[in-house]
Amino acid sequence: MFNYYMPVKIFAGENVVTGKSSELILGTKAMIVTGKHSGVRSGALDDVTAALNSNNISYIIYDKIENNPSIENTAEGAKTANEFGADFIIAIGGGSPLDAAKAIAVYAVNPPAEGSDFELYDIFKGKFKNTPLPMVAIPTTAGTGSEVTPYSILTLHREHTKRSFSSPDVFFKTAFLDGRYIEDLPLQTARNTAIDTLSHLIEGFTNKKSSPASDYIALEGLRVLGNNIGILKDGTAPAELCTDFLWASTLGGMVIAQTGTTIVHSMGYPLTYYKGVPHGMANGLLLGEYMRRADMEMPWKTDLYLEALGMDSIDDICTLLNELLPCDINFTEEELTDWTKTTILAKNAQSCPFDVTREIEINIYKKCLL
Repeated sequence: MFNYYMPVKIFAGENVVTGKSSELILGTKAMIVTGKHSGVRSGALDDVTAALNSNNISYIIYDKIENNPSIENTAEGAKTANEFGADFIIAIGGGSPLDAAKAIAVYAVNPPAEGSDFELYDIFKGKFKNTPLPMVAIPTTAGTGSEVTPYSILTLHREHTKRSFSSPDVFFKTAFLDGRYIEDLPLQTARNTAIDTLSHLIEGFTNKKSSPASDYIALEGLRVLGNNIGILKDGTAPAELCTDFLWASTLGGMVIAQTGTTIVHSMGYPLTYYKGVPHGMANGLLLGEYMRRADMEMPWKTDLYLEALGMDSIDDICTLLNELLPCDINFTEEELTDWTKTTILAKNAQSCPFDVTREIEINIYKKCLL
């Protein structure tokens, strides 16, 4: 017995925002949530504003989303949404704007105030008195899959880490996938985000919460990714492959929407917070040792995901990861030991196919980073 829930309507293809502009409209006043550069560089922002103008929808552009947005950053965005009177949100960008939009949608109708019935950090309880604003997602990177997940990952400076909240109320209503929006990604960004997709698919497939439905989607995502990822060793993907990378990312999001992630993600957060390692790269640095430990518990699943990827061994995947993820950042054993005080408390540690202890996490860090 298993459950499957993924309520996002997906449109994919070239010029899909223009061709399906009526599906973009979820209200009368839109707030566009994006970063400083991705929406403009990709061309997605121009397409969205043209679609809104053609449908006589007023809008405001909120382009103050940080990389790895903080909880305070999203609360500030919610104030802007309220001041404008936005009744729906369009998120354009990679994981940061998409995740930030989910928090903004919550705070816009549940204003946080100290001492009130909803304070800033109450968002992590995942229950809200008022239903968050409806949202549209337009990804401009192929990695997070946030357009089809109920998760939002935010930076918490008071805890010196990142943390996610989850609620079925923050699924996007609609997602638009257009490969044109990722054609001009910098090569290393394209690599990092593709490895984020790989991590989602493998973590979901080997997860204790996996089901026949999520496994089916994961294997299809791995096949799509495996057919294309090799090109990232030498250059960015040509236009005809970009939608494939986006689709693989979305499939990865569908998987973890059902299963959640594993310690690869929670252990990767300190690398991002303290060392500035991009999220997908942080996952990739830890993924090899995770796969080897998971293989001890479920070798039949290893065989299946290797076949889907078109690879012969975990060593082959690790070789690819090393080629795609150059990283020369220094770490001390003391830092790694200190990080596990927080990472071992993450809920996704319970979803791993093997029992997780601090000692195991420390050993994974050492084998992967020292």
